[in-house]
Amino acid sequence: MYTGSGKQWYAVRTAAGREKAVSGQLGNKGYEHFLPVYRTKRQWSDRVKEVELPLFPGYLFCRFDINSRLPILVTPGVKLIVGYGKAPIPICDNEVDAIRQVIKAGAPAEPWPFLEAGQRVRIQDGSLGGLEGILLQVKNSWRILLSVELLRRSVAVEVDRASVVPVERGAGRDYRSIPAAGAWMPPAGVRQLHMNSGD
Repeated sequence: MYTGSGKQWYAVRTAAGREKAVSGQLGNKGYEHFLPVYRTKRQWSDRVKEVELPLFPGYLFCRFDINSRLPILVTPGVKLIVGYGKAPIPICDNEVDAIRQVIKAGAPAEPWPFLEAGQRVRIQDGSLGGLEGILLQVKNSWRILLSVELLRRSVAVEVDRASVVPVERGAGRDYRSIPAAGAWMPPAGVRQLHMNSGD
């Protein structure tokens, strides 16, 4: 089992369609890893099939000591660790924990554009009690957005409107300063971290 000090969560970029394979390899190496997935229906030529897909296509999360990242980078299918310049940037524990709570609860969730505007709310009770996110309405249902800021990606989780309350101004992160959603591009200053980036 992997041991070491200073372990934090990092976003690992994978080759297209290799998320599950990389996740399995990291697990075999003893690393704590997390690949959130959701189930959706896809139309085939002769039938509709339910498939399991990553909530963050092309990414998974891995917890490790950044000073010992070489075993991560040499894993087949791994392209890079997301970071600023040559420095990998850790993902906030509470962001990963929120996504894990959603997966554990089995709440309906799906990928969603990273949004700028919306009211920040907290779920009061139930299996998702305590989670905070941005509230939005989609047709006749209500959802909250849970976001991973470094990736500029969000996940929409279906909730009961009666179970959420507004978060007071100034509590938590200020999502109004986040750029509007669109085609994903790395934030200013973010570059891909490869094995030749000073490892």
